[in-house]
Amino acid sequence: MKVSRLGERGIIELIWSVIKKEGGYQSLKDLVLPPSDDASAVRLEDGRHLVLKTDMFNRRTDAPKGMRHRQMGAKAVTINISDLAAKGAWPFAFLFSLGLPRNYKQSSVRSLISGINAAALEYGAPVLGGDVGEARDLIVAGFAVGFSRHLVKRSGASPGDIVAVTGPFGDTSAAYKILLKEMKAPQPLRKTLCRSVYEPRARLEVGIALAESGLVTSSMDSSDGLAFTLNELAKSSDVGFVIDSLPISKSAKDFASLNKLSPEDLALFGGEEYEIVVTVKKGAWKRALGAARYVGGDLIRMGEVVSGKKVVMTKGKKEIPIPAKGWEHLK
Repeated sequence: MKVSRLGERGIIELIWSVIKKEGGYQSLKDLVLPPSDDASAVRLEDGRHLVLKTDMFNRRTDAPKGMRHRQMGAKAVTINISDLAAKGAWPFAFLFSLGLPRNYKQSSVRSLISGINAAALEYGAPVLGGDVGEARDLIVAGFAVGFSRHLVKRSGASPGDIVAVTGPFGDTSAAYKILLKEMKAPQPLRKTLCRSVYEPRARLEVGIALAESGLVTSSMDSSDGLAFTLNELAKSSDVGFVIDSLPISKSAKDFASLNKLSPEDLALFGGEEYEIVVTVKKGAWKRALGAARYVGGDLIRMGEVVSGKKVVMTKGKKEIPIPAKGWEHLK
């Protein structure tokens, strides 16, 4: 069987089955964060957690048309920091392994490294080192290290909790329709939408603020798409979600109207939107919203956690299932 039949998530399951079988861990239950979570963690003697994350940027699959080398470097950092943010971890350091083709220009390397360095410093995780090797195309395998005083897992949601997110959705999905399918948009709208994929931002401050408030029961980075994230978060807590309000950006709505598309589909089935989806304790909404806004972030209510396993969107009295569709490498 080829790996394309398994896909990214099937391969992850295969990897951990081999590690478990061959004695890498006596029990995967001993892990602070399970293999399915956003990052890995180690409990320290002072009560904090050391949080570790590695994620790979591949130019062929991750750099849309028109993306500059400096932007590629910055994105290679952001994709790692976003997962630390979802766990409530302050970044401490960043390392990376760089795969370069032989014909890669020196000027491009300078721009790439400048982007990596600038983003790492902005997130408070200076570059400490790494490795360089030869590859058929540009690859940046990042490794971020952070510390958390209040680690938030994907599991922990309970019926009655509020489902929320740190920002609206739809821009990246619309941008890829412009860049990959050549759909049209006026220049100001095109610029706004494309910026979402050229210059993504990790929701670091608000992720940490929400974690340290103690009001968030579960949390997950949304970069694989909102629909997939909702399903995965619900599955991890063995609960269901009823979504009564989708957070769709105005620019995505405008683009959908111009191109006769469903704005709901743009919001649900995109990807590479580095927002954080959380569940908030029942009765704690105002305090959680205040914690997010205190650090300059936001929190948008989407729905409620319910018993059972359904993940649905309501329209009037009708419930529409939200399938676990999203971005998956190798498929």
